[in-house]
Amino acid sequence: MIKKFIDNVKNIEKDILKIMISGFRFSFVICIISCIVSLLYILNPISHILYDSGIILFKTGLTFAAMFFVCAFAIDNIKKQMV
Repeated sequence: MIKKFIDNVKNIEKDILKIMISGFRFSFVICIISCIVSLLYILNPISHILYDSGIILFKTGLTFAAMFFVCAFAIDNIKKQMV
């Protein structure tokens, strides 16, 4: 079952793969921003708003990455079934 899933991921169409990779880049940028915000909180702990902002941004980046992967996989399967 895992091998079948890995084969399906390897056979994603190029245009869908391109969108998925750009989504991963966007998610990575959000995670980097969250790391910078968290570092600012560690260096200067004035307010818990920075801490909460860093955590929320990190969760958002991980959620976007997961959703780009799942949506690309689902759209690829739907597109292959329509043909």
